[in-house]
Amino acid sequence: MKGDVLLEVTDLVKHFPIKAGVVVDREVARVRAVDGVSFTLREGETLGLVGESGCGKSTLCRAILQLTTPTSGSVRFVGQELVGASRRELRAVRREMQMIFQDPFASLNPRKRVGQIIGDPLELHGLARGAELKRRVQDLLDRVGLNAEHYNRFPHEFSGGQRQRIGIARALALRPKLIIADEPVSALDVSVQAQIINLLEDVQDEFGLSYLFVAHDLGVVRHVSDRIAVMYLGKIVENSGADELYDKPIHPYSNALLSAVPIPDPKANAARDRLVLEGDVPSPIDPPSGCRFHTRCPWATDVCTSDEPELLDHRPDHLAACHHPRNV
Repeated sequence: MKGDVLLEVTDLVKHFPIKAGVVVDREVARVRAVDGVSFTLREGETLGLVGESGCGKSTLCRAILQLTTPTSGSVRFVGQELVGASRRELRAVRREMQMIFQDPFASLNPRKRVGQIIGDPLELHGLARGAELKRRVQDLLDRVGLNAEHYNRFPHEFSGGQRQRIGIARALALRPKLIIADEPVSALDVSVQAQIINLLEDVQDEFGLSYLFVAHDLGVVRHVSDRIAVMYLGKIVENSGADELYDKPIHPYSNALLSAVPIPDPKANAARDRLVLEGDVPSPIDPPSGCRFHTRCPWATDVCTSDEPELLDHRPDHLAACHHPRNV
């Protein structure tokens, strides 16, 4: 077990209204991007968050950081409630919470030099100026595998992997307790992905970080995560220790995701039984009744269409929301 609870998310909801009208806009529907998510993250822990594109992972990350205002729910960071907090209160907390974005090309200001991009957070929070600021920025560049001479260069002069290293250095500048990494390696080459993953693991030990790590590649998630949460259509459907989830997944959706992960041995990969999902992901504007996965689940019954399953303990510290759990 890791340290004390650092982040506690309870029934977090983020809906985006759809409006229509000629004279007066009126709400005609809602996109239920995040629809009642709860989990905890402890100090020094890495929680992996996986799911198909469009299931609400990035919106959840932004709602936790209050980059988008949640519709309802609670986000407590070191015991402090963030939902509804003032800008002054959030300014102090944001020193402790940083984000690494998915796209290393779009997340850096093309008009600023690297020294400004990494140094601005230090200057805005009054932590360093002048020669001390430059020294600290160059130390961060060195720590993430770049050179001090890169201080005066612009982002377009770097490769994708180097830009992501700049993003990591910016996130580390304020010495945060929590970093939310929103698919930090999905836009990079495979060889570069391994370098960035190793860098994130190294700085976690050195800076005492906790990670909320979002990714599509379940192999990467297993490598870096202590725990894994599986998200489907705005809800978390399974949450457990990484090894436990990979060895004995309970939710059918988790089984389907894991069956899609290739095995290095071609014969073993060809011989295994794969669970292939049929149909498309339903629209978050009008999600299915009951269990949201029942339209694609091979084990669905009438109770799945009418009753929404609760996220319950099926094994010690292994939560799943399913009426017909697997491997139990």
